[in-house]
Parts: sequence; C-alpha cells; structure tokens
Amino acid sequence: MRVLRITIGLLLIALSASAQDLASFEKRTTVRKLDNGLTLIVMERHSAPVFSYATVVNAGNAQEVPGITGLAHMFEHMAFKGTEKIGTTDIAAEKTALANVEKAYAAYDEERRREVGRDDKKVAELEKAWKDAMAAADKFVVANEFSRIVDRAGGTGVNAFTASDETAYFFSMPANRFELWAYLESERYLHPVFREFYKERDVVTEERRMRTESSPVGRMVEQFLETAYRAHPYRQPGVGWPSDLQSFSATDAVAFFHKYYVPSNMVIAVVGDLNPAEAMPVLEKYFGRLPKAPVPDPLRIVEPPQRSERSVVLRETSQPFYLEGYHRPAATDPDNATYDVISMLMSSGRTSRLYKSLVRDKKVAVNASGFNGFPGEKYPNLFAFFAVPSAGHTGNDVAAPIHAEVDRLKSEDVPADELQSVKTRVRAGLLRELDSNSGLALQLAEYQTLYGDWRELFREVDRIDKVSPQDIRRVAAATFVPTNRTVAMVESAAKGGAK
Repeated sequence: MRVLRITIGLLLIALSASAQDLASFEKRTTVRKLDNGLTLIVMERHSAPVFSYATVVNAGNAQEVPGITGLAHMFEHMAFKGTEKIGTTDIAAEKTALANVEKAYAAYDEERRREVGRDDKKVAELEKAWKDAMAAADKFVVANEFSRIVDRAGGTGVNAFTASDETAYFFSMPANRFELWAYLESERYLHPVFREFYKERDVVTEERRMRTESSPVGRMVEQFLETAYRAHPYRQPGVGWPSDLQSFSATDAVAFFHKYYVPSNMVIAVVGDLNPAEAMPVLEKYFGRLPKAPVPDPLRIVEPPQRSERSVVLRETSQPFYLEGYHRPAATDPDNATYDVISMLMSSGRTSRLYKSLVRDKKVAVNASGFNGFPGEKYPNLFAFFAVPSAGHTGNDVAAPIHAEVDRLKSEDVPADELQSVKTRVRAGLLRELDSNSGLALQLAEYQTLYGDWRELFREVDRIDKVSPQDIRRVAAATFVPTNRTVAMVESAAKGGAK
C-alpha cells in the first residue's frame, strides 16, 4: 500500500503541474506564420547560452509513389552537401557539369531499361559516359564544407532523419551564432544543390543490403508491412525497393523537393537562449526569402479494412522471431491516448505485462514487447507486439501467451494502481523529452506539423489521465481481433521450423 500511495502521489503532482507547465511554456513561446506559409516557433529557455532547432518537413516515405521509393530518405543524405555558395569552387561550372550528369544518366537509364532491342554494348558506353560526367562534376565539390562551417561556429549534433510521415533536420549552436544559423538553414532550402547524388544513392543501397537483405528480421518486417497493407504507401520500405534505388535520379529529387519542400509544408522550431522579439526579425529576414508555393495535395489513398488474418513465414538459419500487428486509427483519433496507455501497459520495460508473462514467468521468450504507431502516425497505422523465443521455443510457442495477455485487456478492468503507474510513466517520459533544447524543439515542430498546434503536446498528457479501464476494454475489443491481425515469423530452418 505504501508503494501505491507514493505512486498516486507522484501522479497527482505530475498532473497538477500539467496545466501550469502549458501556461509556463505559452508565456515563453512565440509562433508566427510568414506570408510564404512557413510556421516558426521560438521558445525562450535561458539556462545556457545556446539554442537548438528542428526543421520538420511534412513529407516522408508515405509521399513516395512506385518508382521513387526511398527518395524521401535521400534528402537526409543530401542535407549537408551545401548550397550554391557553400560546397563548390565554381557554381556556374558545377551547374553545367551537373546538367551533363543528368543528361548522361537519362540516356543510360533509358537504354538499359529498354525491353526490346537493348544494345548491351551501347549500355556499357552510356554508363561510362555517365560516370565520366560525374567525375567531371566532382572536381568542383568542396567536401563537407557546410558541416565544417557549423563545426567552426560551435555547432553540435548535426543530423537528420527520415520517417514515414516526415523528414527532420536539427543541430545546436551558441546563441551568438543565431544569425549565421538562420542564413545557413534558409540557404539549404532556397539554393540547394544535389551534388554527389548518385554516390549517396549507392550509400543508401548499401544501407538496404545491411539492414534488410542481410537481416532475417529486416526481411521479415519488410514483408510484414507489405502484407499488412494492401494499398497505403505505409506498405513500402522506407529505404526503398532495390530497383527504385537503381533508377531514380537527381532530376526526380528536384521534382520531389519543389513539390514538398515548400514553406507551407514546413515548421521550424527554435529553443534556447533567445529573445523572440530579436529572433523573429532575423527569422523573417532569412526564411521569408523562401518562395511561396501551394500546400501539397493530401494523400488520397485509404487502406481498406482488413477482413481476414494474414501471415508471413520466413524459414531461416537464424534466431526465431515473432511479430503481430493490428490496424488502428491515426494519431489524431480521439482514442489515441488509450492506445498510448495500452502500449505502456503491455510493452514498457520489465514491469510490462508481456515481459512479466513471457520472459519472467513462462520463460518462453528472452524478450517480449511492442510498439505503437508503426510505421507512422499521420495515417491509420499498426499496433504491434513481438517476442524473441527462448532456446527450444518457436514463434507458435509465444503467440498463445501474447494473445492471452491481449484477451485480458478485453475481459478484465486494469487495476487502479497499475493504471495509475502507467500514467505516471507516460508523464515522466514526456518530461524527459522536454528536458533538452533539442528534444523540445523537435517535439514542438512535430506536434505543430501533425496537429496544427504545438500545445497538443501537453493536452495529450491530460487526455491520457482521463483514460479509464472501460476505455481500454472498449478499444482493445475493437482492435485486437484475429481478422484485423497480421502475423510474421522467422522460423529456424535448422530445427525444421515451428512445431
């Protein structure tokens, strides 16, 4: 009982602070939408003379179409290649050289993909001409100049990532270098140069080999998504299909950039030792230069309801693995908080139900957990559970105990103390994410992008507090049913597979 009282006490403190936290953040936060459509967020935090930023582009793998899968990910690799003024010894000559690369590549690509009358000798000649053109363009490249400028200015954490729904760019710098950052970041979207594009395409191809083609679990997850989704682009691998990685071009990248990398489709959040009254004019000066363009059309395709259980089985000489997923609504759905609570209840660490049942008690798995919002959150997605069977056990051995725990959600009310503990951990997780400037900047930009209001970051915590045992039973009963389930397994071929 003492533990329960402490847990409830911590929860009450956390929840009572929620409204105060939002009010405090609102006082220190300035949001402005520029005439070109770009949304800017500046939050004061004067704990150290530094700032962090996050630029979130509202486009990711879900915006790709067949033929260019993996292209959104390419922008992560091209992010710091420089601009017309940075990363080149002669931009005029380099532009001419890059145009020659595209012309040579188009000729080579057309000939090699010719279905009738392809001339292999001509293909080889055109490939050589393309590679010679790349070598000529490379002579103008000043490698890593953008990153070196950031490093010399005291910047840290220079990075980017691509997800199903977004592409994000971020790093931190001393506050007295704010205008330099604004210039550098805006130049990347005003005057980008897709130099060394095909070299980076080869790097992405190697990533695919390592993470997917050379990994049984990677291959399983790829086929799992392809099976769970029949229509929606969430079925496509984020790293791209192999044939697409060998065919899309820098010209395709330019078209994707002009469609999605527009101010109305971007949010930039800056957090740190800044005065909004001084920072906003600087932001407007540099980012206001970006040309206005229409908001990209929304995704039209909708995944049809799943009416029957689906399965994927890979027989490999490797560790067995079990994965199952259920379709659920997008993050903007009113029940999203309930799904978050279920995820924490079932999957968060050694106190979670799956770990205690499969690993600690039954010992049929060495790890058991799950994840929510896979592979993205903007559109209806998957709630997934997985387990790594222990020695002598198979995927079939872990499936039944997983389903038993799922059925408990439908048939039994979650005890009050367990539910309170989960809510406290959700709150603690949020506070950890907000502790750093970089984490806060990314959260603000992501919530503004997804919900249209960064304040939803705090309101979500309040919604989680209102989740009841009845909500959990209702949502579980509607979601975790066999006809809505897709199962994927890696079976050990060396042992003859599952029993």
